[in-house]
Amino acid sequence: MAALMLWYHFLPDWHIFLLFAFVILAFGAAFGAGLWLCALNVEYRDFRYIVPFIVQFGMYVSPVGFSSSIVPEKWRLLFSLNPMVGVIDGFRWCLLRGESPLAISSLLSSLLVTGFLLVTGVCYFRRTEKTFADVI
Repeated sequence: MAALMLWYHFLPDWHIFLLFAFVILAFGAAFGAGLWLCALNVEYRDFRYIVPFIVQFGMYVSPVGFSSSIVPEKWRLLFSLNPMVGVIDGFRWCLLRGESPLAISSLLSSLLVTGFLLVTGVCYFRRTEKTFADVI
């Protein structure tokens, strides 16, 4: 991406320094969801067949191929409960010189949902890890 930015003479401005914060937020969301999914996968054997559907559904409800601004206002709160909405919008905001709108409400809800996923994922994993050896 850096090579393409140089090729097209598109250099980011100071927003690029906040990119690391969004990488940390993405890592937290992935880690929290991963803790939940791996603990549920060990506890319930058939859960591994559901995971690809969850990932595919998450791809469609995340603003990967579309902008968050096209989501109607009445669905915006429900849409922003996806923790990746704030992450993807933050990446766009950092890399496109702040030209992409970054909604503070979606960023705050992304932070809250990621924190919730992390805390509950760690608690659930720690509670169920004592039975992992028995199940495997």
